[in-house]
Amino acid sequence: MAQVSNPGSALGEAIGSLLEQEIHTLLRPIVEQHEAIYITSPQEISAKARKKLILTDQDGNDYEVDAVIVNRRFQPLVLLESKYIRYKKHNRDKASWICTAHTKLRTKFPTIRRSIAILMGSWSRPSKRLLESFDVTIFEIGFDRICEVLAEFGINYAWAEKDRDAAMQAWQRFNDLTNEQRKEIARKLISGIEPELTGAIRKALDESVPQRVRRVTVAVITERGETFTFHFATIQEAKEFLQKFDECRDLDTSSAPTLLTNRPRGGAR
Repeated sequence: MAQVSNPGSALGEAIGSLLEQEIHTLLRPIVEQHEAIYITSPQEISAKARKKLILTDQDGNDYEVDAVIVNRRFQPLVLLESKYIRYKKHNRDKASWICTAHTKLRTKFPTIRRSIAILMGSWSRPSKRLLESFDVTIFEIGFDRICEVLAEFGINYAWAEKDRDAAMQAWQRFNDLTNEQRKEIARKLISGIEPELTGAIRKALDESVPQRVRRVTVAVITERGETFTFHFATIQEAKEFLQKFDECRDLDTSSAPTLLTNRPRGGAR
């Protein structure tokens, strides 16, 4: 067993990696059934590629992603992230990163049909709500469920944050497991989200789904840098709006949202 300075962190990384690999094993054959390609390594795109799977947005910013499903023209169809965290104090940053990266990549690649995040460990409701507001489909394997499954294999994963002795014992016990036992842990944990996850992938890759317009968004940016966003159910509604567009009326900010609550609009008292 390799010596580690932080056994708790090492165990968390090992479990996260174990679950991520099981997810790849589960999804790859489903993707291939739909004549698409499941990519987790840059070498699957180019023999001269970097070590990490990096996608670049239209402004030249790089984002490392866990997996991407592409069609035979290598146009991305689905972005996948598998994120494990033990403590909720870290999840807001990771959720914000997914929102930023996937939004920017979807702007460059209009072929992307779905963003998926598999959240493992302790994720707060505000962070999950943030992801959903950015149209990220989430699947969750909660911390309590991880503790429950690991306990079946003699691993106490519910130690206090600074209990190094308990973390070391759990790390040692994990290293004593066989490869098959580790795979069994992963399979048990993934089984809770498997039906919904595989269903989401199949739906995203279903070419029989019609390419109908679901909604139309018009963004108007002024010389001041103000941004006005208008949403419509159909293209016809958007066209009618633009034909009747009036700057004085439609760019009026008198009723725009304010930071003040329960106070008169005339100003602070």
